[in-house]
Amino acid sequence: MFDTARLGAWAELPFWADEMPRIEEALAGQDVQPPPGRTFAALELCQPGATRVVILGQDPYHTPGKADGLAFSIPRDFGGRLDSLGNILKELEADLGIRRNRTDLGDWARQGVLLLNTALTVPPGRPKAHARLGWDRLVAQVLQRLDDAPRAFLLWGGPAQGFARHLGRDDHLVIATAHPSPLSAHRGFFGARPFSRVNDWLEARGMGTVDWG
Repeated sequence: MFDTARLGAWAELPFWADEMPRIEEALAGQDVQPPPGRTFAALELCQPGATRVVILGQDPYHTPGKADGLAFSIPRDFGGRLDSLGNILKELEADLGIRRNRTDLGDWARQGVLLLNTALTVPPGRPKAHARLGWDRLVAQVLQRLDDAPRAFLLWGGPAQGFARHLGRDDHLVIATAHPSPLSAHRGFFGARPFSRVNDWLEARGMGTVDWG
């Protein structure tokens, strides 16, 4: 049985008792990305009460060693292509003039940015293979839990945008764009200026800005 001890307040979600045992059984013996100890890193690092911003992606990087449990984040020692993260950093520089070299996004998470994917695991070399495994139920419950107060939501790509239905408040900031993948970033991700828009929104509400650098 999965140990929820590291999840803090997220452990209260019904998903862990209702759905997680079945997913554990389905994953038994499989090689998955990110490594099992990092599957729930996004929730562990960013508790509900601390969450100011949600960045919702698709599924983890399927290249071994590239996914670290935070959506779009890449371990510092990876050394390969940045792909989606590279485009995110290009947009960050175009938007705020920030040239970020650090690839792991743990500092964002510790500032209240929940970096979540719509699927939390993926087999090596098989993107979207776990899209229907049941992780969507966890993501839905996470968003419903965060619907208790105004927050900023960046929904990157079609799968992420499909979860907007779980947000009922009209005082959230919701920015829905194309995914930053090299295959789709030019369809509306570039030029969307999500980082400045989020900070302007947070500042106007006295919630403090995010240091994206």
